[in-house]
Formats: sequence, C-alpha cells, structure tokens
Amino acid sequence: MAETVTGLMAELAALEDPKARAVNEKHGDDHGVNLGKLRAIAKRLKTQQDLAVQLWATGDTAARLLALLICRPKAFTHDELDAMLRQADRPKVQDWLVNYVVKKSPHVEALRVLWFGDADPVVASAGWALTVDRVAKKPEGLDLDGLLDIVEKDMKDAPQRLQWAQNHCLAQIGIEHPSLRARALEIGERLEVLKDYPTPPGCTSPFAPIWINEMVKRKA
Repeated sequence: MAETVTGLMAELAALEDPKARAVNEKHGDDHGVNLGKLRAIAKRLKTQQDLAVQLWATGDTAARLLALLICRPKAFTHDELDAMLRQADRPKVQDWLVNYVVKKSPHVEALRVLWFGDADPVVASAGWALTVDRVAKKPEGLDLDGLLDIVEKDMKDAPQRLQWAQNHCLAQIGIEHPSLRARALEIGERLEVLKDYPTPPGCTSPFAPIWINEMVKRKA
C-alpha cells in the first residue's frame, strides 16, 4: 500500500513527545519526535523522491526531517536546493539539508560559493559549513589565509549560527594545516569565542584553541 502524506503526518503526530519537544526547543527546533523513531520510518519508506517533495512542502519540521532522509539528493536542481535552504528555518533541518543532501549534490560547490557571502547570516552559515568540509577534504583552490582574515574580522560579533560555523572553520584550518596552526590558535585565543561554553565530560570544547590542540594530539 502506498504511503500518503496525510498518513505519515498522522504517524508523526502520534509520536509527539512533550519531553523531546522541550529539549529540541532549547536548540531552536520545534518538533517533539524522537529522531530514532523518525529514522525507523525513513528506513521503512526507503527512497521516495516524490513523497519527499510533498513532505517538505508541508512546512512541518518533523515532516521535513523525514523528507531529507528519503529524498534522492541528486534529483534536486541548484535552484530547488537554494530555495529549500532559505526555507529551512530550523537548525536541525538546515543541518540535515546541508549534510545529507547538499553535500551529495553535483551543485555543492556552486551553492557553497553562493551562500558563503549571503546577507542572511543563517544562509551564510550553510556556506561556511560547506567550506569547513572543503578545508578538511579538498582545500586546493581555497584561500585559507583569506578565510582566517574574515574570521578574525567578523566572528566575534557574528550571529550565533554563523559564529559557530566560522569557529568550526577556524578550528578545521588549525587542525588540518600545520603552516596556519599558530595563526589559527592566536586568533582563537584573542577572540575568546566559545571560551566559556559548557562542555560535558568526555566531550571536546568548541573553543578553537582547545579543539585544535586536542584533535592534533589525537592525530599524532
């Protein structure tokens, strides 16, 4: 029997958990569905591009997360992905869209460039997230010193999501590129972004100097 959007929306509504919603809302997300249960539904549905498009169109956060798990990333055009990113107004939706869909798209580099300097800091944060991926995996052609220049100038006062993405880029450059490590560490120490961020035991602090040194030590 073919699954319908109406049936799936009812299934997601039945999984609503007030405790999960309270936790998610602290992170800016507005749904109460356990992500393990959401992934179980996606596993049952497998890849269904048309259904994914319909679920996305509902605007519901849980439905959009499900859509991102069952879509075919390479089926979306450049303009469709650009529109989806601008509609992704919840952190988890943006995170999954960038990591599960855009990174697998043939349009990833064009979108990285388009979003990187966008006037909307939320859109720009996606461009920076894709840049972090390139710093780690394919840095050829990137102006790494230029990226550090921007971080040095803008990160301290950047809105939260953009600040996090720029901080990740700073750390990634310091971790992956020994010739720039001293500069990355100096910028992090001077700006003190996320220096006092509460970090659970066993986790690495997002404060760039600690993050860089810890990851370099692990690689040694």
